[in-house]
Amino acid sequence: MHKIYPLIQSTNFPYIDRKTLRTIQVNLGYKCNQRCLHCHVNAGPNRKEMMSKKTINQILKFAKKNSIKTIDLTGGAPEINQHFRYLVESCKDNEIHVIDRCNLTILDEKEMYELPYFLAKNKVEIIASLPCYLEENVDAQRGKGVFKTSIKILKKLNSLGYGSDKDLLINLVYNPQGPQLPPKQSKLEKDYKYFLKETFQIIFNNLYTITNMPISRFGSTLVSKNLFNNYMNTLKRAFSEDAKENVMCRSLISIDYNGYVYDCDFNQMLNIHLSNKKTHITEINRDYLDHRVIATADHCFGCTAGSGSSCGGSLT
Repeated sequence: MHKIYPLIQSTNFPYIDRKTLRTIQVNLGYKCNQRCLHCHVNAGPNRKEMMSKKTINQILKFAKKNSIKTIDLTGGAPEINQHFRYLVESCKDNEIHVIDRCNLTILDEKEMYELPYFLAKNKVEIIASLPCYLEENVDAQRGKGVFKTSIKILKKLNSLGYGSDKDLLINLVYNPQGPQLPPKQSKLEKDYKYFLKETFQIIFNNLYTITNMPISRFGSTLVSKNLFNNYMNTLKRAFSEDAKENVMCRSLISIDYNGYVYDCDFNQMLNIHLSNKKTHITEINRDYLDHRVIATADHCFGCTAGSGSSCGGSLT
């Protein structure tokens, strides 16, 4: 694995500060049943990092005290964490909306058989990775057989009301296959919806296009193929001021499995702490974050290229 931070540390990314905090993104651990080529977390089956119940309770305490309305769960595969259900139920009890960033195939694991029913019962919003609607492209990026399993799980989720019930949202995520920007989100969403409905009778709410970040596993692949500088130049040339004004780090914080806080999930993977200062969730409140300078490096151009990119898709 190539070291990426030295390649992006020196940056001319413009000054940016925070707005009002609305969302906490919680990384429950880096363990995953898959090992995808584009993964910025470098997640996989052999990772051991996992959030404890103590840290989860610290996050819940912060959320309740600071009137946070959305907690966005990610990983790895967040469902692998043994306290996943406890966290979801605690959020529901406190009227906090939960988003589960699901790779779909985890729900086909034997020990996860009942989890789709649990997600539906608790009205958890699912944001599911499906980087293409063609089998060969998905399997090339995520592993052989992933596409068929993903389709199987999407059908199961549809049967529970996801995509048709207004309280059961399921959104899909597209990632480019290589070092290029995503196509226009609105057009690609129409293509996805038509193909998946006509071919598999699958429905979903929204498609989010997300730019591949030049960090971790994807960044290392770019370096190995001598494409890193070209990709960075592509991102910089496509910089959008409108996207910069709406980047997710202005209203979101990312929390790692030990409870330390970052401006975003990408900074977490680069070990760039909140405002470049190692800070634990127990040390801050919402007011502390207001208008605080966001720590940046060259990878931030990935969120501001073209139509922009965030965990909720395009920004413009």
